[in-house]
Amino acid sequence: MAFQIDEAHLPAILSVGPMTDDAFANLCAEHPDLNLELSANGELIIMPQTFTLTGLRNNEISRQLGNWARLDKRGVAADSSTGWKLPNGARRSPDAAWILKERIRTLDPSNTRGFWPICPDFVIELRSESDKLRILRAKMSEWLDNGARLGWLIDPENRMVEIWRPGFEAEMRVGISSLAGEGPVEGFVLDLEPVWNPLE
Repeated sequence: MAFQIDEAHLPAILSVGPMTDDAFANLCAEHPDLNLELSANGELIIMPQTFTLTGLRNNEISRQLGNWARLDKRGVAADSSTGWKLPNGARRSPDAAWILKERIRTLDPSNTRGFWPICPDFVIELRSESDKLRILRAKMSEWLDNGARLGWLIDPENRMVEIWRPGFEAEMRVGISSLAGEGPVEGFVLDLEPVWNPLE
């Protein structure tokens, strides 16, 4: 599916209808300069490449989560390029994710070659300058509706973190320098200083 959209009009949403995993993967491969997601309703969500500063921040978050997961050994961490097929049919990519290994082992081996049909236990969304909070909050809600047990929405420009838990209103914390995990990622502590100031 070929299309061309001026970057000034991104993010954009196109109605494309349901797609197979292979068709969606091929579409992503045809447009490596874009970040693509597919909603449960068959809407193609087209986002521009990550701004450089956001990329530095996201790398720091993924590094810390990955290092902790390797030591903790109960689960595995994934970065922002990882796609997940949610129970509602959407293909989504958080900025960072973590999932228990025991849940992965319940998947049919044939389902582990493409987009895993499972929702991560823990997700992190990092707000960039171009992201609208209402859209990120809707995405956080979708993660929880599909099985995530904890989510963090990190807004570096305002030094704010929203903690999302199933069945509760999001809890907002402002001006903090670190954030301790709970529930599925109890023991993980994210040092926010290099996220707030990745050049220092």
